[in-house]
Amino acid sequence: MSIIFLFFIITIAFGIFTTLFNDSDFQSLERLLIPLGSILTLLVIYFKLKKMNASQILFAFLGILSGTFAGLLLSIPLLILSSNLKALAFCIITGFGYGGGLFGIKQAEKFKIKDLLTIVKKESLWEEPKILDTNVLIDGRIADLVELGFIKGTILIPRFILREIQYIADSPDPLRRAKGKRALDILQRIQRAERIKFEIIEQDIAEIKEVDIKLIELTRGIKGTIITNDLNLIKIAQLRGVPVLNLNELAQIMRPPVLPGEILNLFVVKEGKEHDQGVAYLDDGTMVVVEGGRQYIGKTIEVLIHSVLQTATGRMIFGKPKTDSHDEKEDLDDE
Repeated sequence: MSIIFLFFIITIAFGIFTTLFNDSDFQSLERLLIPLGSILTLLVIYFKLKKMNASQILFAFLGILSGTFAGLLLSIPLLILSSNLKALAFCIITGFGYGGGLFGIKQAEKFKIKDLLTIVKKESLWEEPKILDTNVLIDGRIADLVELGFIKGTILIPRFILREIQYIADSPDPLRRAKGKRALDILQRIQRAERIKFEIIEQDIAEIKEVDIKLIELTRGIKGTIITNDLNLIKIAQLRGVPVLNLNELAQIMRPPVLPGEILNLFVVKEGKEHDQGVAYLDDGTMVVVEGGRQYIGKTIEVLIHSVLQTATGRMIFGKPKTDSHDEKEDLDDE
């Protein structure tokens, strides 16, 4: 494969050389090398590029251009000094182009395309990368947001997060194993989504053992945003100045508002903590405490909402059966 790559560089150098200098000595070779170069170009595209990632292709292309241009600049003085140095000039252009391509491929192993975002204003290329943690993948709602187009741009999964998910999926505990397999399924759904760029990054911070701290420092380094529903991770990230999106906060914001005075049809599921209380749930999972609702367990009744409390963990809604409220109102009217 390296030989084909070398022939490819030679063809490029020959084309540049004959175009710029229009040398008659090369006219007979030109008829042979042009079709040969076309064939070799197709071979390179088929065999070489399909095995290279985006970073390697970009850096190899830039390396070829830079090396060929540098060789061309160095060969011009030689041609000015003597016309007998044309072969040497051609070898310089070829050698520098080939060396530049190999150097670019080597550098691609150190610098990924995402690393260029810290140098070039990344908002002009694509949206800042989103990094997902283990909890948000186990939760699963992130896949729906990606498929519906609410989250776009670049989504990155660190390799150490993937290892943690695989460890959970291999757990002997059935519940943990089910959570791990669910997270892997969610990853596959995200990977198949059309509106995002998905990539598993190999970058790691070996000196940090804690996964959450490692994730925060990695996100800080690539100037991304963490998406999670882990409250502890959110607090640490905020303390360290790392942008974080809380999926639970988004879910709370998207819940339909419930105001005092509204009447809702609710199914009373179980008894509450206090005497004579019942517990019902809205469609989004919000708990509704029904005062005097114990006698209606297992029934669907109309509940009059009289107060809504917003807490750190969500909403608490309190109400009472509409029939009881109606009876109280009638008793007051009779008095």
